[in-house]
Amino acid sequence: MEYERIQVKCRSGYKVNEYPLSFAFQGNQWEVAEILDRWYEGGREPERPVMDYYKVKTRQGRVFILIYAGHLDEWFIRY
Repeated sequence: MEYERIQVKCRSGYKVNEYPLSFAFQGNQWEVAEILDRWYEGGREPERPVMDYYKVKTRQGRVFILIYAGHLDEWFIRY
């Protein structure tokens, strides 16, 4: 699997970057229609920071996995 850093527009409510609303990838702007699943990994050990994962479906019908690395304040896409 490949990972790429991306720019994401987020909803920020009770916490910053609460969930993704849209993102830029491969020269296109993708609008999130639905969050199909959400989970996190890491956090129990200092060398494994928390990574938030979002499986999203776009308005165009494509499904992507977006990853928020809070310790870096960066978003990535897995494809």
